[in-house]
Amino acid sequence: MSAITLQSIAYKTAKRGKMNQVFCANVTTERGVENDIFGRPGKRQVTVLSQQQWQMACKQINLDLDWLTRRANLLINGYQFSANDVGKIIHIGEHLQLQITGETDPCAKMDQAYAGLEHALTPDWRGGVTCRVIKSGLIQNGDICLINSVI
Repeated sequence: MSAITLQSIAYKTAKRGKMNQVFCANVTTERGVENDIFGRPGKRQVTVLSQQQWQMACKQINLDLDWLTRRANLLINGYQFSANDVGKIIHIGEHLQLQITGETDPCAKMDQAYAGLEHALTPDWRGGVTCRVIKSGLIQNGDICLINSVI
């Protein structure tokens, strides 16, 4: 089994605003991904997208779209999310711990970006997962990720 890695990090400073991609970021229990407008504590504090599942959605609509189109905070490679992951902990880097709270349901904004994208993201948790920050940490692209049921 290959390693799960953090591929990219992004945040937005305004509702419906541009996604800002960064090499590293502080992710905290108080503010989620540093500078993200939606990082307040709660079940949707940080969103995580699987590169493999994003590629499946893109293939379905015959487009190679940038992952930022999905408007998620983190992109990981080497893992595919499912309903069995709710409650599991994603460990990223040395300290960060995120608890998976549910599926990130695709919305009409996806079809506004590209016709058919909302439908392509709907099956099999392709839209990613929502998470709550359990333990703060500094992360950077390339960090190893572990996903398990234990804090």
